[in-house]
Parts: sequence; C-alpha cells; structure tokens
Amino acid sequence: MSKAFRNLLKYIDKLPHTQKEQVYQWVKCYVEPSSSAGGRLINEIRETRFKEGFECPHCSSEHVVRFGKYNGRQRYRCKCCGKTFTDTTNTVLYRTRKGNEWITFVDCMFKGYSLRKSAEVVGVTWVTLFYWRHKLLNALKQMDFDHFEGIVEIDETYFLYSQKGQRGITDRKPRKRVGKSKHRGISHEQVCVLVARDRTKATVSKVACMGRVVKTKVDNMIGSKLTSDNVLVTDAWRAYKTYAKEKGLEHYRIKSNDGKHVIKGLYHIQNVNGLHSRMKQWIDRFKGVATKYLDNYLAWFLFVDSRSNESTNQHIKEFLLTSFVYEMTDTYDSLRLSKFNV
Repeated sequence: MSKAFRNLLKYIDKLPHTQKEQVYQWVKCYVEPSSSAGGRLINEIRETRFKEGFECPHCSSEHVVRFGKYNGRQRYRCKCCGKTFTDTTNTVLYRTRKGNEWITFVDCMFKGYSLRKSAEVVGVTWVTLFYWRHKLLNALKQMDFDHFEGIVEIDETYFLYSQKGQRGITDRKPRKRVGKSKHRGISHEQVCVLVARDRTKATVSKVACMGRVVKTKVDNMIGSKLTSDNVLVTDAWRAYKTYAKEKGLEHYRIKSNDGKHVIKGLYHIQNVNGLHSRMKQWIDRFKGVATKYLDNYLAWFLFVDSRSNESTNQHIKEFLLTSFVYEMTDTYDSLRLSKFNV
C-alpha cells in the first residue's frame, strides 16, 4: 500500500458520514459504470414486465413491432391503436434519464436515510426524492396475494389522524411532532390500520377507517382472501365475532382481561402484535406521516420487514423490479394534491 493511498484512507476516515456515503457511491459507480448498471436494470424490467410477451400498455394488444429508438432506448409501436411506447412507459421510470440514481436512492431508503441526507448522496433535491419515494411506494403497494392459508391472526392498531404538510388548516389548532388527540381512547381522530396475517406470513396491512373497525370494513379488507378452511384468531372486539359468525368461520377470541393469551397452545395473535410493535417503531423515525400517505409507508414497511431491513444488492434490485413492473401513472401534481379517503 503506497503512502499516498494510506493518506487518502486517513482523510476519508475523517469525513462526515454523509460524505463517506458519497465517496462509497462514487467508487461503486466507478467500478460499475452507471450506463452498465442502468442498462442491466432496464433489461431486467423488460424481461419481468413482458415475461409473457410484448403487450401494448395503452390497449393491451399483442400486435407490437419495434419502432426505432427514443433517448437511446428501444421504442415499440402498437399496430392496433397506433401508439408508441418504451420499456418504461407507465412505470416509475417513465421519462427519467437517471436510472443509476434510482438505485442509489433505494439503497438510501433501505439504510433509513432522511430525504435531505439522501439528496446529498444521490445528487438531486430532496423535494424530487420525496416524489420519487411516493412513486415507488404507490407502485409497490399493488403487491398482492390470492388468499390466506390456515390460521389467520387479525388485530388493529391506531395512528392519530395527520395532515402533515398541509397548509391552511382551520378546524383545529396545529399539532407539533404528531401531538395528542383531544379525546381519550379510540375516537374519530384515530386512523385504524387493520393487520391480518397467516402463519406463512402472507399479510394485509392497510388503513381501514377512522375510529373503531366495523365488520363491513373487515370484509372489504380481507373478505376476498378468506376461505371456509381458514381459522380466525382475534381479540375480543365484537365486530370480529359478528363477522366470523356471519361467514361461518371457526373463530378464537383472545380476551386479555382473563390473562389467557394462547388458546390450546396454538391460537394467539402474538405475530400480529409483534408486527404492530415493529411497525410503530419504524414509522416513528419519520416524525409523523401524513395520513393520506400512510398506506404507502405500510407497504414499504412490509417489504423491508420481510427482508430484515437489510440493504443488500439483491433486496435493492427486488424492490426496484417489484415497483417498476406495476403500471404507475401518478404525476407530481396527482401525488401532491391527493386526498385521504376511506
């Protein structure tokens, strides 16, 4: 090792963490040039998105031919509707030339960096990264599965309704750092997040309603994923009892006031309660999440939690490919002007 190289390492060691991260990303791009990494990513998007053959994103026709190139990327033309498209049309990457920057940003997301710190590392503004984040998450939350298997644990948790980032609020006084509800217990100010999970870790975690959950909301959230073979395990809230009875499902209720948390050594809701705890701890780092974006963060949490929050190349690629293969037509304006609806 030369003296100059040793001096360089000593200098890098004295740098702030953010600048060390910038050095790391620069070295990674130097060893693996951005054009190569971005090109491979586009190729994998094409293979994953069109794994059953090319299909027009505008009319779903399979009569597609090559039609030159656009910004260096292959363009296609649909012979039915006459419209052209590329591999990234109607995806998060549509009309972006910063393929490698997206890879760096997802790495920052896994590492838990703030938007401002990520902006220093990636080299774009933190406002741009805010919209990148929610474009990714809007696509990611489309991930789904067909049905639950076996025992299904169901329980809800609550977040205080938040209008973070919204100006001109007139119906209440501003709250600082999330704040507190004006009412004791569960009230209309609380956002109910319903979590249902089977023992294979297939999970639904979404905003259900404001205040206490009712059976119609339970059915809307998970009804299509339940079969007669499922066994429900819930707390003692009456909405679950009524719902299970109407659906003819076997049902076990965990009543905390009698001190029994496990029935027959098998039926409990400890997996869901553990997920609640990790979810609350993970979301706390954002110092409050606007309720209209809460479903996005829940989808993000489920993805990283199932992969132990590890920022590996495989997890980053999986996150990107999962987000990019879903159609996503949101714009900056549609994200910014979106409203909370339940």
